[in-house]
Amino acid sequence: MNLPSTKQLKYFVALVETEHFGRAAAASHVSQSAFSNAIKELETTLGVQLVDRTNRHVTITAIGQQVAPMARLALRDIQDLVETARGGRRPLCGELRLGVIPTIAPFLLPKVLPKLRRRFKELRLLLIEDQTERIYNRLMAGELDLLLLALPWDMRGAEQRVLFRDPFRLACHRDTHRVDPENYRFSRLDANSVLLLEDGHCLRDHALAACKIRNMQKVQRFAASSLLTLVEMVNADLGITFLPEMARNSSLLRNTGVQLHPLPDSSYRNIGLAWRQGSNRADEFEMLGEFIAQHR
Repeated sequence: MNLPSTKQLKYFVALVETEHFGRAAAASHVSQSAFSNAIKELETTLGVQLVDRTNRHVTITAIGQQVAPMARLALRDIQDLVETARGGRRPLCGELRLGVIPTIAPFLLPKVLPKLRRRFKELRLLLIEDQTERIYNRLMAGELDLLLLALPWDMRGAEQRVLFRDPFRLACHRDTHRVDPENYRFSRLDANSVLLLEDGHCLRDHALAACKIRNMQKVQRFAASSLLTLVEMVNADLGITFLPEMARNSSLLRNTGVQLHPLPDSSYRNIGLAWRQGSNRADEFEMLGEFIAQHR
């Protein structure tokens, strides 16, 4: 069986990412003719058409869309093979592509990253901040190695490790008349009192579940697109919300009138890591998880 070369796979991945032969060839540091020939050779080897070519557009075919994530994973496995074969590879050194959600990154990373850099000086951490579903898809496509996110989240094909609990707190303006923080009960809230993030943010789903929000009439239909917007709305006393404890003393709340108060019940989200099942770096990821849990 003829097998594709790593060069051909790299070129194809570059083409998928740029959707342009000229830009992909330039990014690969080869002439466009050499690049185009390599893609044709890959198609001949696989016996399928990966790309539809026109004068102006490049369209990745349906089979090409299926092959692309496999090509990324194959290249990643080859890279891991080389690094392992070199022997004596120390854990948490070299490149690590970490996806993290926006409701964790600004609170946890400033505390952990300086300590991580001092402890693992050869680690090259590449950070991608995005919503849970998007970084999960990039993980499974081989574009990311590891995720730092809030759990639970349904992730087929991924291993998960819970690091610690992050309790939810009632967040309201210090002068609000919408709620008495000392005697808070969800049932006492007026209609449209609760502000949340829009769909797609796992913090919304976790807040709904953990804070036992069942009467949606108390939740405003207008949802915030980001944590910053959510905090600004609460600061304007347009409603109350529920923020994770890790947001306390953060720059997000600094210079605002927003205060956090304990909730009467046990409401929390789990913070954890996730990686592809069968990854040969699982022990390394476990070590990183322990480091984060200890130094948060």
